[in-house]
Parts: sequence; structure tokens; C-alpha cells
Amino acid sequence: MPVFPDNVPYTKRGFDLIISSFGLLVLSPILFLLAILIILLEGFPIIFQQQRPGYKAKPFIIYKFRTMSEESDSDGNYLSEEERITPIGKFLRATSLDEMLELLNVIKGEMSIVGPRPLLMQYLSRYSPEQARRHDVLPGITGWAQINGRNAITWEEKFLLDVWYVDNWSFWLDLKIIMNTIWKVILREGINEPGRISAGEFMGSQKDSHQ
Repeated sequence: MPVFPDNVPYTKRGFDLIISSFGLLVLSPILFLLAILIILLEGFPIIFQQQRPGYKAKPFIIYKFRTMSEESDSDGNYLSEEERITPIGKFLRATSLDEMLELLNVIKGEMSIVGPRPLLMQYLSRYSPEQARRHDVLPGITGWAQINGRNAITWEEKFLLDVWYVDNWSFWLDLKIIMNTIWKVILREGINEPGRISAGEFMGSQKDSHQ
């Protein structure tokens, strides 16, 4: 069962349910078409599922469209993301359509439309106490860091933005983030770190993100 923040405003949860339900209804034909294309071009599985830390770092399973193959080298190690990403996967990531299945996580109460992005479980031990505060709210499909650089900024900059959001949340801020996200997706700004298809692994900071 999802763990809801005790202080989550009814307006935020109500907004999440309305937007995610409406979004799945409107996008269902597109999502169905994408599922068929993935099957035809890449085969199964269609959905990528992975455990991620949610509110207060409680694990949940995130849902996305699969964008990479399972190709590995002779030793059984996965090839690099650049080598494994599929042609349709590049399109899905460029348009952020691979993230749309996370609306299911929002309906389940594991995520919000807006909040710090849910990262990898192994990062939990690498956060400074200040950086770990990003888990004091539900993770989101988009967030303050996503409209202020996304994968084109450093991990430390992202975490500063995440914690700022935790401290400054408002309904109007969420609306601003959603509108800016739509614009960023249209312009395809900040989608990738230079030279990579996704952000590099976070290995920890030398000092707290607020210093």
C-alpha cells in the first residue's frame, strides 16, 4: 500500500487524481499504439518496471515504456545505454512519452504529477542529509529540477532545486511547473546530459548540497 504524506494537501491529491485519470483517458489511444509499435519493432516486454524510492524512501515499482534492449557482452554484462537504446526508445525519450505510464503510479498514490524525480535505490546511501530531504514529498513525473535544466545540470544542482521545491511547494507552483514542462518537451530542452542519452550515475557529493 502507498504511504501518503501526512501533510499532503487535499488540493494536490485531488489535482493529481483528476489530471492522471483524464490524462490516461485522453492518451489511451496513443499509449495503445505505442505498445503495439514496441511489440512489432522490439518484441516483449512492453513495460519497464523498476523499484524506486518514494515518499520517505519507501520503495515502489515505477512503470515506463521500455526504451532499451537487453543486449549484453560475452560476460553477461549489459552493454552501454547508448548501445542498447532502441530507435523507438530514442523517440519515446525525446518526447517524454516513455514517462506517461507513470500516471498509473500517480493514481495509486505512489507518485504525484509534480515532485522530485524518483531515482535509483542505490543512491539512498549516497545522499547528504540535506539532499535526502527530497524524499519528504511524493516523487513526481516532472519537477522544479526538470524545468530548470533536467539532465543538462549537475546532480548537486538538481538536488538543490528538489529541496527548494520541498520547502516552497504551492498549488500555483505546481501549475507553473506543469506549463513549463509542456513547453520544455515541445522544445526538447535539457533532455540529455551532453554526450549521453541520460544522466550519469550519482556517486555522492563531496559536501552537502546546501553549502
